[in-house]
Amino acid sequence: MEHKRRVRPVAPKPPSNDKRWKLVDVAMRRNGYSGHALIETLHTVQDCFGFLDDVSMRYVASSLRLPTSKVYGVATFYHLFTLKPQGEHTCVVCTGTACYIKGANHLLEGIEDRYKIHPGQTTKNGSLSLLSARCLGACGLAPAAVVDGKVVGNQTTEELLTEIEKVV
Repeated sequence: MEHKRRVRPVAPKPPSNDKRWKLVDVAMRRNGYSGHALIETLHTVQDCFGFLDDVSMRYVASSLRLPTSKVYGVATFYHLFTLKPQGEHTCVVCTGTACYIKGANHLLEGIEDRYKIHPGQTTKNGSLSLLSARCLGACGLAPAAVVDGKVVGNQTTEELLTEIEKVV
């Protein structure tokens, strides 16, 4: 019986000498550079750098031996991933069917009017990023939003603006 020697995958060289790449490499190594670690790895990149840019997604794709399209697909599908630097605080408004029917569009309009930003944008001073999500999984709380990680439900425009004012 012939024994096959297990070859350890060799990761590509990090995009820069930034020490944060070592943390990303540790996350990938912990999972044997396996494709099933994609979401965990993307979370690590975002935790380290604040967002996922083209360079980081290509590095992850190469390291995990995945098509770049798969990495982009996952990064753009999940609302928790962001492809641009975010503001100091974030507000994610659910635009799923239940939330939309119960007034999510009014929540967005109120934030847009007050802060002069649209979903996917950050205020000029960098204090608030506004995002929208297809579904937060909180349909019973419609219309719902997430302000700095805290889910708030059954919101009126004024209630949501008050929640945002507490953190901004």
